[in-house]
Amino acid sequence: MLPHPITGAPFPSPVPPGTGWPEDPARPRTSRARDGEQVAALAASTRTLDQLDARSSTCRACPRLVDWREQVARTRRRAYADQPYWGRPGPGLGDQHPRLLIVGLAPAAHGANRTGRLFTGDRSGDWIVGALYRAGYANQPTSEHAGDGLELSGARIVAAVRCAPPDNAPTPAERATCAHWLRREIELVTPSVTGVLALGQIAWTATFAALSALGWQVPRPRPAFGHGAKTHVAPPATGSPTTQPTVAVVGSYHVSQQNTFTGRLTEPMLDEAIAACGPAPNR
Repeated sequence: MLPHPITGAPFPSPVPPGTGWPEDPARPRTSRARDGEQVAALAASTRTLDQLDARSSTCRACPRLVDWREQVARTRRRAYADQPYWGRPGPGLGDQHPRLLIVGLAPAAHGANRTGRLFTGDRSGDWIVGALYRAGYANQPTSEHAGDGLELSGARIVAAVRCAPPDNAPTPAERATCAHWLRREIELVTPSVTGVLALGQIAWTATFAALSALGWQVPRPRPAFGHGAKTHVAPPATGSPTTQPTVAVVGSYHVSQQNTFTGRLTEPMLDEAIAACGPAPNR
């Protein structure tokens, strides 16, 4: 067991649910999916975001991903050899009633898979959280570890695939299994969301697949991904005489080190993509 960098409490790697890790949404007896059918059933029966976060953070449905994330947690990178690793799926992060929903690819092996929070503990997290801070969605410009005080207001971050995959490449079957969590998350935030930012091609594809499966009005053919690509979608009709405003879906290059180091994605480009989703609540 090793001490948590923020609290100093000792934890094994990977971290069992409900043992005191900061921001852990699960409890020891939280329901755990062990195959795709159980993921679908648990996601469909989930009533709140808190419950969704808890259930998705204990998922064990994809054997390859479970083996990989836990192997990384046990072996650890030399730079973090003195820290425990979360080693579980990354639950959603942020506001329960967001205006902006950000969809990423998957947790990084030594980022969220280590810290237990999406886009936390690596350079990708520095970029997206820094941009959210500049836009007025975050209370601080850095995201170093769960428990460091980060709060998002008006924004929520989720991953298309919630486990760290080998080579950052989930299989089509793994994407399909995890899509149940994403679809349910979108359902739960639909009443408040006015903009969706998709970080990268996989997130863009997963977002439109989820919206289509949920009955949203999606352009045909589906819009092609590109940085700054923007389209509008509408939620399913509810029969109400009041029509809910359409939701903007905006594409952005992923905040990966490959993109940011090479200049393919710059801070102004990311700021513009976030702004295209709509204004922050406090602006």
